[in-house]
Amino acid sequence: MSTLKIHNIETAPESSKPLLEKSLKAYGMIPNLHAVLAQAPAALDAYQKLHELFENSSFDAEELTVIWQSINVEHNCHYCVPAHTGIAHMMNVDASLTAALRNNKAMPTTKLQILQDTTLSIVRNRGRISDSELEAFYTIGYQQQQVLEIVLGVAQKTISNYTNHIAHTPVDAAFQKFAWQPESI
Repeated sequence: MSTLKIHNIETAPESSKPLLEKSLKAYGMIPNLHAVLAQAPAALDAYQKLHELFENSSFDAEELTVIWQSINVEHNCHYCVPAHTGIAHMMNVDASLTAALRNNKAMPTTKLQILQDTTLSIVRNRGRISDSELEAFYTIGYQQQQVLEIVLGVAQKTISNYTNHIAHTPVDAAFQKFAWQPESI
């Protein structure tokens, strides 16, 4: 059961109404995460902006998926793992990559594995990544820009993952077929 209100356009605070309308236009629905965040218009606005900025970063669809899902699985987010599975399908990301991410399996390429390892190191160590990890990241072809863009993705996912833990946000009907059971905490 959700512990925070799930708004619609009629019940949302005035400042959130245009943000929810933006979500409806973009997704054809108001994702429950957005409906929860609507209680705090600044939080919903920040989340939407971070999502747009990260989606428009230098990462391709596979790389975005690796970063999003690595963080979602690490944080055991019952809502974001199925949602980003659906998003990955919409972005034509290979289903085997999504399955590997959901099930903590190895990535299909060395480059994606190093991206995942770097992302998880940043999350687990709160940004204190070792010189050797950064060197491996740079050697495989990434640059300083991408390290900072991972931090951007972490910021976005921290808002959503933490909100979903607090709110027990119900998974949207569109993503229920991708349901995921988090590991015991």
